[in-house]
Amino acid sequence: MEFLTEWFWFFLFLPLAALSGWVIGRRGGQRHGDTQVSRLSSTYFRGLNYLLNEQPDKAIELFLHIAELDKETFETQVALGHLFRRRGEVDRAIRLHQGLVQRSDLTDQQRVQALLALGEDYMKSGLLDRAETVFTELAQIDQRAPQALKHLIGIYQAERDWEKAIDNATRYEQVTGEPMGKLISQFECELADRYRGAGKPDLALQAVSRAYQADATSVRAGILEGRIEADMGRDEAAVRAWERAARHDPEYLPEIIPSLLAAYRRVGDIAGARNFLSEMTEHYRGIAPVLALTQLMESQEGPVPARAYLGRQLKDRPSVRGESALIDLTLAADADPTATLHDLKHITDQLLVRNPSYRCTRCGFGAKTHHWQCPSCKEWGTVKPLLNYAVV
Repeated sequence: MEFLTEWFWFFLFLPLAALSGWVIGRRGGQRHGDTQVSRLSSTYFRGLNYLLNEQPDKAIELFLHIAELDKETFETQVALGHLFRRRGEVDRAIRLHQGLVQRSDLTDQQRVQALLALGEDYMKSGLLDRAETVFTELAQIDQRAPQALKHLIGIYQAERDWEKAIDNATRYEQVTGEPMGKLISQFECELADRYRGAGKPDLALQAVSRAYQADATSVRAGILEGRIEADMGRDEAAVRAWERAARHDPEYLPEIIPSLLAAYRRVGDIAGARNFLSEMTEHYRGIAPVLALTQLMESQEGPVPARAYLGRQLKDRPSVRGESALIDLTLAADADPTATLHDLKHITDQLLVRNPSYRCTRCGFGAKTHHWQCPSCKEWGTVKPLLNYAVV
């Protein structure tokens, strides 16, 4: 893939070299121009030969020589800087693009292009403060605002400066018309989490409210709202928030059910819990609501009816966790417990230990714990509980 990328960039130099030679010819006289074109063409094709023979280091040195022969051609210099950056030679790219920015003969458009390239160099090298300065300047220039704003959003995500990330995402949506509500909602939820951790529930709820404004079906906002309300001892409000979150996306039920059941118990509404779980079994094919309902049935009616219910459900939605729970109920009901059951219990427990509980729907990253931002592909809101995973 790296070789193909270099191939692409090197081929950019063919028309640029030809154009630069023509310009030189116009400036310095036909004979001198012809000589310079010949030198540039010869150097170019030697570099291309190195490329074809998979000797990119020698090729890049020759193309650098082309740039030295024609220092006034802006596009050649920018393209060479891109090539340095893609090859990991970021310091060389920075020096080249800094030199371009300092030139006094550039048009406004060329200076903007050079600044954008320099900002991307800084990002590649991890110099986020310098990149921020460059992109903030560029964001004031309409023709480059979208690219600069997108880079700024990435910088503020990395720095966890959620207020600035929200401001730039909002402006990006205004400039481009591209919906950014789901991303802004995630940033507001990050703020809510921060306020909750700092013991500021009122500010946390305000951030949750803004998250809903940005994305009315935000599951994360609902989960956070439930936690904040529960922190404040308002369990009925917490139940409503968690139920709303579950209805927005039932795939998050395994993340919601433990806290939801605890809140139902605190308000003494087990019947309400059973009704909600029964509703969810119709909309969610995973095992989580079935196991939770089985647990409530066992506590109210005993292991025998709970085992019968679970056995029926497992025929339609087989699950390792469901099988493990069925074994527990069989043992609790004293229904012919045998060594085979104990062995099977051990095997299923080992399978549960080894398997991931969450997976990113975008890149397939597996995890034992939940992440709102995928550690692998960095996408937000794509790490979800597996269908047969439940915490009860």
